[in-house]
Amino acid sequence: MTWVVGGIAGWLALWAVNVRLARTGAARRLVPALFGVAVLVLWEGLVRGLGVPQVILPAPSVIAGTIAGNLPLLWSDFVQTIVKGALSGYAIGCTAAVAVAVAIDRSPFLTRGLLPVGNFVAALPIVGVAPIMVTWFGFGWESKAAVVTAMVFFPVLVNMVAGLQAADTMQKDLMRTYAAGYWATLVKLRLPAALPFLFNGLKIATTLALIGAIVAEFFGSPTRGMGFRISTAVGSLALPMVWAQIAVAALAGTAFYGIVAAIEARVTFWHPSQRGRR
Repeated sequence: MTWVVGGIAGWLALWAVNVRLARTGAARRLVPALFGVAVLVLWEGLVRGLGVPQVILPAPSVIAGTIAGNLPLLWSDFVQTIVKGALSGYAIGCTAAVAVAVAIDRSPFLTRGLLPVGNFVAALPIVGVAPIMVTWFGFGWESKAAVVTAMVFFPVLVNMVAGLQAADTMQKDLMRTYAAGYWATLVKLRLPAALPFLFNGLKIATTLALIGAIVAEFFGSPTRGMGFRISTAVGSLALPMVWAQIAVAALAGTAFYGIVAAIEARVTFWHPSQRGRR
């Protein structure tokens, strides 16, 4: 019971600090971190105070100990899933989506024909696509990259196509008065106008890439990888390892999203959505 009371007291104390910090300017960046710490404190207190078994929900301290004691294993799984599978598929899918979006923009036929097909393919469930990709590309990271490519391609494509159409008529007319052709207008007007839309798609794709790579490993993987480790750990009721993998994936996803958001802030500093964030 002492753990429960301590967890609730810690939660309330950190909540009060968060409320005060949220009212200040420079300290607002600390609010998410303190909120996360408050959740962990409450989680620790409730789990230990109520005597929750580890097979139901391990305490954060147990998860942290599992991470600290299995760093080489977690690093090997991280490289296999995130670096090889997720990042390579993300790069291939997003690059292809931008190129196809420019091609669609040049062709009304592709606009009417490819986008509906893209919406159909984007609605396909990953649990149906992943086994097919494993059959085609094998059990290595290549099949996971293929799943990620398929998952991120169409969200980025749809956003990029919408972004290329964002420039208004007056801006296009002004480029015509300068005798600018299609490619000059594309590079100097339409691509810059499309950047906020593109980054929206890229940020959505960061989470899709991680989910796709991990889930794809459930359907076939070498003896390493985050999805493989989660699947085998669940089978042996090693829940601390499952939560350790989840924590690593969450941290990687947050860092990945933050990197893309930071690049967006640098590249689209002129856009109204970025005003007041610095």
